[in-house]
Amino acid sequence: MVRAMTDAYVYDAVRTPFGRYGGALSGVRPDDLAAFVVGEQVRRAPALDPADVDDVVLGNANGAGEENRDVARMAVLLAGLPLTVPGATVNRLCGSSLEAAVQAARAVETGDADVVVAGGVESMSRAPWVLPKPARSFPAGDAALVSTTLGWRLVNPRMEPDWTVSLGEATERLREKHGISRERQDAFALRSQRLAARAWDAGLYDDLVTPYPGTELTTDEGIRRDTSLERLAALAPSFRDAADGTAGGTVTAGNASPLSDGASAALIGSARAAALTGLEPLARVAGRATVAGEPQFFGAAPVEAVRRALERSGIGWDDVGAVELNEAFAAQSLVCAQAWGLDDDAEVLNAWGGAVALGHPLGASGTRVLGTLARRLRSSGARWGVAALCIGVGQGSAVVLENVGGAGGTGGGAA
Repeated sequence: MVRAMTDAYVYDAVRTPFGRYGGALSGVRPDDLAAFVVGEQVRRAPALDPADVDDVVLGNANGAGEENRDVARMAVLLAGLPLTVPGATVNRLCGSSLEAAVQAARAVETGDADVVVAGGVESMSRAPWVLPKPARSFPAGDAALVSTTLGWRLVNPRMEPDWTVSLGEATERLREKHGISRERQDAFALRSQRLAARAWDAGLYDDLVTPYPGTELTTDEGIRRDTSLERLAALAPSFRDAADGTAGGTVTAGNASPLSDGASAALIGSARAAALTGLEPLARVAGRATVAGEPQFFGAAPVEAVRRALERSGIGWDDVGAVELNEAFAAQSLVCAQAWGLDDDAEVLNAWGGAVALGHPLGASGTRVLGTLARRLRSSGARWGVAALCIGVGQGSAVVLENVGGAGGTGGGAA
């Protein structure tokens, strides 16, 4: 029997507040963070029998520490869901949880599932050091531990050197290529901080964020309400230093997303899932795309990803009322906005703040931007929106949502 293709919808989304590296969530294991958001997402569906969850798909970029051995399945078990609920973990680095949502939507569209919890988790604080096994027994020399917190590790020597530069150095090269100044980066970072603080004060995140039990963190820990252009301008470059001959750096701790801890989830389902969950859908998954190019210019990859996702959705930029672009770095965000014809302070872009302020726990950021986009569309009444992320090693991913509920819901203000 051939099943007819059906639409997939975002019904709900929830996340923890995002904690800073070594901060309020650093004492929480990533598998516990994952279990919390999975359990919370199921709990928030008033009619949902947990046994009716067809799958749990979580993204994670590390996989080398306490989130090992398929953290999605571990989250199911730790959350107390029925043992019959399966779980799969996917890794597309910074785009991991958006990839989880895409896979969930495909399962719904093909008729393989009605209700899927998609999401992701990362504890950059608790990412372990790793030690490669020696090539032979009983080596006499020393061995070095390698941090798995961020970026390349244990690099294959056959890789092109330009491909394996640090994420920060890659961003410096990208902003040189596209003429992005330090002043524009700092101004964009300040905008992110102010919009994030304003959104929290307006209650726009109240229905999206649930504190992790036993911690005192109730809002995103990376928000800096007291920052200013003067303070941002005083920060030294993080990846280039005149002392070592690499002068001209512009990427700083102030205009890049911070190392972060956190987890996020979204409830993806078919039209039938409304009856199963007791929820009404927020948005329809209208299109998506993943692209790849030169690894060192990963920051610009969302440009093409969004173009393809819009094309597959049958709409154009003139139709888009909300954009959620993960701000890995202010510079790469500006490169994307510039390519899309958006002003640096365009109201459509990250109106509730972005990752420079909110934080970027790698595996959790995809469903963070997707959930925020769905709520922004409902809040503003805009019909179409785009969620996008740049992804290390040269990839970019985007999803187009169509608002199916009109205006209302959480908060108000700009889209």
